[in-house]
Amino acid sequence: MSRSDAKPERSSLRRGIVVAVVAGIFLAVSGAFIQGPAPLVHRLAYWVPMMVVGSLWGHFCAAMISRRIDADRHPWLTIGLLTAAISGPLTVGVWALTGPAFGEGLYRLDLLPRFLVPVTVVTAVMTTLYIFLDRARPTETHAAAPGAPQARFPDRLPPRLRGAALLAVQAEDHYLRIHTDRGSDLILMRLSDALAELEGLEGARTHRSWWVARAAVRDVNRGDGRALLTLDGGLTAPVSRRYAPGLRKAGWY
Repeated sequence: MSRSDAKPERSSLRRGIVVAVVAGIFLAVSGAFIQGPAPLVHRLAYWVPMMVVGSLWGHFCAAMISRRIDADRHPWLTIGLLTAAISGPLTVGVWALTGPAFGEGLYRLDLLPRFLVPVTVVTAVMTTLYIFLDRARPTETHAAAPGAPQARFPDRLPPRLRGAALLAVQAEDHYLRIHTDRGSDLILMRLSDALAELEGLEGARTHRSWWVARAAVRDVNRGDGRALLTLDGGLTAPVSRRYAPGLRKAGWY
């Protein structure tokens, strides 16, 4: 498993930065929102860093909003909230930097309103790309090859669950609920960190809050555009729209 698979948040951040750089190059080449002549190098030096900073701020806002809104279920609501959260501070930043960058006056308050619409438009487009590009293939983990290091995660099981078959791992705030064939328990850990230590076990992330062992799946129920996995012992795990296409392609159902 790659580092990006083991660290979905870092993968999403890198993907957002790449999109921001490409968008910054496009805006620089097209001369968007810049009045008067300016060399291409000058426009690139303005737009690319501006878009990268906007992407970093957007990633932070997305992390805050995702704690309250499920982007899988409400993508357009998430896009609207992110656009609103990002545009205000970013408009002020663009206003503060554009004047000295292009000689339009430093901190002229009368220029501030004219930046709001273009910044909001660019933010809405970038946010939409961010949300839908983040509907990535599921993070898969794989059984260890002969002689390869074994998965480290089972070592974190509480003593009463040591040696049990791992069925699923479920995120609950800052904790993980570990489901096994001997019962469940909580440990303090993030799911993104656990995915790295689950490498060596055959499974996949089926939802932003769930990792499921492939061997534990006994049935799949589908309805209303969603799927629900039934695991050993009757435990059920959700499959989000984000990960469903990748799981189908991988032959989970």
